[in-house]
Amino acid sequence: MATLIDRRLDGKNKSAVNRQRFIRRFKSQIKKAVTEAMNGRSITDIDNGEKINIPARDLSEPVFGHGAGGRRETIHPGNKDFIKGDRMARPQGGSGGGTGKGQASNSGEGEDDFVFELSREEFLELFFEDLELPNLVRTQLAKVAEFKSVRAGFSSVGNPSNLDVVRSMRGALARRIAMAAPYSRRLHEAEAELQQVLAATPVDEPRAQALVEEIEHLRARVRAVPFIDTFDLRYVNRTKQPQPSTQAVMFCIMDVSGSMDRARKDLAKRFFTLLYLFLKRNYQKIEVVFIRHHTVAKEVDEQEFFYSRETGGTVVSSALTLMADIAAARYPLSVWNIYAAQASDGDNWHHDSPACKDILLKHIMPFVRYFSYIEITPDRHQSLWEAYEEVREVHPNFAMQQIDGAADIYPVFRELFKRRVS
Repeated sequence: MATLIDRRLDGKNKSAVNRQRFIRRFKSQIKKAVTEAMNGRSITDIDNGEKINIPARDLSEPVFGHGAGGRRETIHPGNKDFIKGDRMARPQGGSGGGTGKGQASNSGEGEDDFVFELSREEFLELFFEDLELPNLVRTQLAKVAEFKSVRAGFSSVGNPSNLDVVRSMRGALARRIAMAAPYSRRLHEAEAELQQVLAATPVDEPRAQALVEEIEHLRARVRAVPFIDTFDLRYVNRTKQPQPSTQAVMFCIMDVSGSMDRARKDLAKRFFTLLYLFLKRNYQKIEVVFIRHHTVAKEVDEQEFFYSRETGGTVVSSALTLMADIAAARYPLSVWNIYAAQASDGDNWHHDSPACKDILLKHIMPFVRYFSYIEITPDRHQSLWEAYEEVREVHPNFAMQQIDGAADIYPVFRELFKRRVS
């Protein structure tokens, strides 16, 4: 019997398997704790881990209880008071000896909640787990084609690590049988004939000697057939097949006009920061187009979108027109899944709101998979909200939500991008 001793040193992630098993087992409690932890976070802390508390009662495991009567053998480690044959008194006050963990006591002893620290990756994975881009469909292949390695039979040449031993031995056996078959057949016939010659009286010595020499020659020819040859080797053949990949673009439109004070701009930045983190984490092949607008719309980079201090009047249609032009020029519908998210305080030049509705109905909504609009205002809705309500009545893939403060960002975000059951 062989004994194998693993002398490899434990790595720093030696508990990774147990950690993932724990997260899967208590996933509902951990997700609840993550949701509660998010309510007290600022947007700058979204990309960090978290220490969460899980009530000790949620960590209980099922156990088997022994009823009254019967005989059973139990091993008590560290026992100094009892030997075999002694009788143990049953605890008074019921079938169990515990008093419960949730009861108050005068001994000052208790059990705290279980504290579990989630890493950054685990925290974001749980937070974004049930979110997705709605109506995301596969279009054409992305610019960078994805390939998947698939089995494609067997090959006579290949990497030694891909050697198929069973297939190779099966081929070697078939080859040995085929090559040795004529000699084996004649060998059996010669052996049978030799037995007959030796059994006859008198023995035909010359014939017997000739048969012995022939038998030795045939056995040598059979043994000369190689057990395995390079011709027998078979390697698992793999080929790369192109896989269809989803290609999407998200337009982020933010109002930076004078009516958007610093607090409202901060809320808009928080929403888009959360959206940007969600997109980059869950979709590898997705492009993000940032558009800032006041009276004039401009495509900007990520740095300018989140940190520029530019301000001015309000003409929302300029941003929608720019989005439609960019989508038509760079993102054809046959290749791209187009999404848009817009944040504004709802303040707009009165005569511009009908123009926004027309642009959405004619040039944007027929081509986008999903359009989400958030209005950051504690006041009553203005003309832009009313115009957008008419768009929502026509297109079910147009979503609207209102944000009053920082506490509304996460619930609204999850409502806009929650996973729909198809």
